[in-house]
Amino acid sequence: MRSRRRAIAVTLAAAFVAAGCSGSGDTASDARSLTRGPERIDYGDHPDTYGELWLPIDDDGPDPEGVPVVVLIHGGFWRDGFALDLMDPLVPSLLDEGFAVWNIEYRRVGAGGGYPQTFVDAAAAIDVLADLPERFDGVLDLGDVATVGHSAGGHLAVWLASRRLLPVGVPGVDPEVIPETAVSQAGVLDLIGCVDEGIGGTACTDLVGALPGDDPVRYAQTSPAELQPIEAEVIAVHGADDRIVPVSQSETYVERATAAGSTARLVVVDGADHFSNLDPTHPAWRAVIDALTR
Repeated sequence: MRSRRRAIAVTLAAAFVAAGCSGSGDTASDARSLTRGPERIDYGDHPDTYGELWLPIDDDGPDPEGVPVVVLIHGGFWRDGFALDLMDPLVPSLLDEGFAVWNIEYRRVGAGGGYPQTFVDAAAAIDVLADLPERFDGVLDLGDVATVGHSAGGHLAVWLASRRLLPVGVPGVDPEVIPETAVSQAGVLDLIGCVDEGIGGTACTDLVGALPGDDPVRYAQTSPAELQPIEAEVIAVHGADDRIVPVSQSETYVERATAAGSTARLVVVDGADHFSNLDPTHPAWRAVIDALTR
């Protein structure tokens, strides 16, 4: 995969430039300036193939062992009209816990996404962490990466943790960065069940581009519930009152994963609905922080 990497275009966000970022100076000074992010990093050529990198503030400079990274992945049933700013409210609490945050955008259905593009983008977005400019060396600990995704983003968060099981030639194969932990927030983890239950209307068939009976192989390669066993720990956080993505999606995943020998657990949050996961003051988000820090 190394030979297929795209060149990385780095564009500083306006707020980052206003903070007085300079391309020169010692490593500690550079690291302190980087905490004033976000810094936009383009991982592909499409307008939606980019992410925003935030680093935790540390007046003493970078941790010599690097800081752990959380990759945030927004939802919206993989459809155009929803964007990475859905996850912005969660960034400050992650920074407070000492995580670097990589909040990613990707092509969605209706704007050039769906299979295979959405999967290609999600894989490229996490793999680009291994290929960042030299100025980031020593700042990010790529041995301590977690994915956190909401709804459709929960699907991608767990799928990214499952890529080692993909066969040659399939989008996302040959990963360069594999998360140690994947946290699904009300995630759509069983795509076949999603189709059967009509979750999100035709969202899952729109994503995959086929019905399960017409292309079972593609579902086997894109549905986290089918990709077992995996090495990463998966925590499925789901609101008991979710009426958009039923908690059965998380239950099914955890049952299949544990039966296959994967490490997975379910956290059901009483009184939480589908969007409670995006409220940094809600116990549903506290459950995510606990999963990442325990």
